[in-house]
Amino acid sequence: MFNQGKIAIIGGGSWATAIAKIVVGHTHHIGWYMRREDRIEDFTRLGHNPAYLTSVRFNVDEIHFSSDLNKITQAYDTLIFVTPSPYLKNHLKKLKTRIRDKFIITAIKGIVPDENLSCSEYFHQVFDVPYENIACIAGPSHAEEVALERLSYLTIACADPDKARAFADLISSDFIKTKISTDVIGIEYASVLKNVYAIAAGICSGLKYGDNFQAVLMSNAVQEMLRFITALHPLERSICDSVYLGDLLVTGYSKFSRNRTFGSMIGKGYSVKTAQIEMEMIAEGYFGTKCLKEINRRMHVNMPILDAVYKILYEQINPQREIKLLTDSFR
Repeated sequence: MFNQGKIAIIGGGSWATAIAKIVVGHTHHIGWYMRREDRIEDFTRLGHNPAYLTSVRFNVDEIHFSSDLNKITQAYDTLIFVTPSPYLKNHLKKLKTRIRDKFIITAIKGIVPDENLSCSEYFHQVFDVPYENIACIAGPSHAEEVALERLSYLTIACADPDKARAFADLISSDFIKTKISTDVIGIEYASVLKNVYAIAAGICSGLKYGDNFQAVLMSNAVQEMLRFITALHPLERSICDSVYLGDLLVTGYSKFSRNRTFGSMIGKGYSVKTAQIEMEMIAEGYFGTKCLKEINRRMHVNMPILDAVYKILYEQINPQREIKLLTDSFR
């Protein structure tokens, strides 16, 4: 049976904090890389993350903090990456440690910009990590609800199902239900697409479209998602599984969804830059939209929702006009 060994979290945001809480509750020891030394000092003093999910308490005696990425990656066997995708490449530029033989878990719902690769593809191509040593965590899982111990369902995907099952069993609890999959690539790209569709849902909300239309938007979005991931990574899968459809719905509808919030601001008339400044958090769908558009230039999948969001965010096309054209294409 696969043994994860010692586990470390790479990243300091809300999802990293929620995952750390889950893991340390089972293992009673984790390593935790945070970029800023002042955040580590405040965390150690306060017993909680000073910037994210501040109500979630930790026993800091169970955590080995470090702002040195190489020290953490050398000392730990399983590395859970939870950094925003736009910053992953710069973080990894600091890496001098060989990670080929580590078990890499990505909880990043984004694409590596400039490379236009999912995180698993990036670790495989750039760091020579075998796909059997790469997993992803996905599913309808807002960090805020996980931290509040509200019932959540997570999917752990890995090319090696034994490794997926071992980690899934490790994090399972009364409030975390798990299942496994081998569809790492499909799940990763679905996780990026649902952020784009959540921005679309937010734009439509900001423009005062109602629930009836939002339902049509989501039903068209799931069809568009299936077309894209089937073309990219042909595999037998059920798009109705919670890791695909469930994640799309929660991101498109929830008040916790930063991508929906970002889109709503755009629909209300904010510029992209102003919305980004006021949010103070990363809406990964903004970056994902550009990456997916570039990928689809070679794949030629019919993706009217992606195209509409791209035009609004990157070509400054009027949202009201562009969404009206989109509505005319729906049935």
